[in-house]
Amino acid sequence: MHLHLLSIGAVPAHLGGVTEFGDNVEDEWFIVYLLKRITCTFSDIAAAVYDNDGQFLLIEAAEHLPKWLDPDSSENRVFLYRGELHILPNRTRSGEVGWPRDSVPTVEQALEVLHSHTESCLVKQPICAALTKRLDGYPDKIQQNFHRAHCYVPAGIAVVLSRRPDLIAPAVSAFYLRDPVDLQACRTFHTFTPDTRVMASVKFTRCLYAQLQQQSFVPDRRSGFTLPVRSHPQYRAHELGMKLAHGFEILCSKSGQSASEKEASVSSNPLWRGFLDSLKKNGYFKGELEGSVRYKDLMTSAESFFRQSVTSTHRPAIQNPGQEMLKVLEDTSYSLEDLKNQEAHLPPEDSDAWLDITPQELERLLEERGGRGVSDGTCKTAKPDEELQEEEAGYSLIAVTQGMKNFINAMSSHEGAEIPSSCLAQPFSFDPDTVTSALDRLLGRKDDELDSDDFEDDDEKDDSDVDEDEGVQNCEQAGAEDLDNLRKYMDEMDQELQSTNIGRSFTQNNRTSNKADASKRSMADSGSELVEEEIQPIDVDLNLVSNLLESLASQAGLAGPASNLLQSLGIHIPPDADQS
Repeated sequence: MHLHLLSIGAVPAHLGGVTEFGDNVEDEWFIVYLLKRITCTFSDIAAAVYDNDGQFLLIEAAEHLPKWLDPDSSENRVFLYRGELHILPNRTRSGEVGWPRDSVPTVEQALEVLHSHTESCLVKQPICAALTKRLDGYPDKIQQNFHRAHCYVPAGIAVVLSRRPDLIAPAVSAFYLRDPVDLQACRTFHTFTPDTRVMASVKFTRCLYAQLQQQSFVPDRRSGFTLPVRSHPQYRAHELGMKLAHGFEILCSKSGQSASEKEASVSSNPLWRGFLDSLKKNGYFKGELEGSVRYKDLMTSAESFFRQSVTSTHRPAIQNPGQEMLKVLEDTSYSLEDLKNQEAHLPPEDSDAWLDITPQELERLLEERGGRGVSDGTCKTAKPDEELQEEEAGYSLIAVTQGMKNFINAMSSHEGAEIPSSCLAQPFSFDPDTVTSALDRLLGRKDDELDSDDFEDDDEKDDSDVDEDEGVQNCEQAGAEDLDNLRKYMDEMDQELQSTNIGRSFTQNNRTSNKADASKRSMADSGSELVEEEIQPIDVDLNLVSNLLESLASQAGLAGPASNLLQSLGIHIPPDADQS
């Protein structure tokens, strides 16, 4: 993944850059922390930052954003200014501060609004709190994200890392993203032979260490790398060194690739998509069909211009890590005996206990990332076992049923279902009479008419004016006939489903079941065949809870549709104590 520090286009004098942070998202937020400090120190500077996902600062505070703000309306609106996040407001009337959401301001226009109306552009406190929480721990977290470990590596690698410690990142990535073609170079080691191995202290980031440590890998027997038994006190150092050696050897094997092979495709460059979209928007292809000869010629010219102008100014700091490793080895002389003598003076390695987390810690982390840790913005602490038992004992399933009803009744749009705010922050409260009336209409109770707004409107008109002409009376009669036909249709469908597995799959409460049994016995004695009385209404809440609990039990503690839905509603179900 890539991180961009500016928007391309007509902008004032600026500094910008692109960072490839890979899987280490913490590097991305470290850059955000630096930008906040820079804009705080130099109060006239504004910074814009985005990545492959777009405005990731807004994604972090998505639950608190105004409704009008979306990816289409956020372009050139979001800035870090004076150490805080600022968003240009939506201007709905002439004279208001901001910019209309249906148009995109230029960077110069946006900066003019930002400088002249700073207070109006400052985001609200919940958004600031979300970003502050994400950056909590800096600058101390900078050192906490490093991990020092002992690795049993070939002497050449120890020398290279002593001169260029930054080359550890491409080496780990080469091993982590290896393919069968890469491993062909590791059948026999030519650059970093295993017979020169020494113990060295290597400094990783936590992400790089986890990528190296957590991958299982068995070296080729022809490589010469052998590992001691797992009970050996230095087994981990041997394993880490073996994996690092493979990464370094893979990079050195690719050092001879020509520049034309590396620049064969521009589609991998993060700036190419924006450049291509700009060409299409400005009519560069002149309406030519994609795939035509003229279109391909124009595309070839665009790619050539992109390589010459854009990629030349955004080349990575390490263009060919394999060549740089070989250059360090050529320019540095070392003694294997001196390196072995340094083994007794290595600094202690760090504990990697941070790799292991308990299920409770994982649950807490997921809740915090989901925005449901606590309502006041502080981290939720782990509860003692006694408090957890009390919480589970006092847990009410009413919250489950009401949470599902709130979710179903919430208004959503074509962009997807939205979690009602009451599910996350407010206690459950509802009118039992209203809920009962709604369920009765849904189940089609005999003494109530079926829910039809059109027919109710017709009835009200007839009651208010009985002298309407025959056309209105005919409409009323037709409406009544439609209601009768619909009711008969529903009754016949109920009777048909009653004898199927679908009908038997619903659970009825005890009172309803008892009444049904008594009714069946009385009908058997009198010889009556009133089939309608055999069809009893179901308990919607009971069936909802039963099906949810059954779905949760089938997940066996893993993620699934039921647990994901309940978690998104802020509903916590205690673990199933019955393992049978």
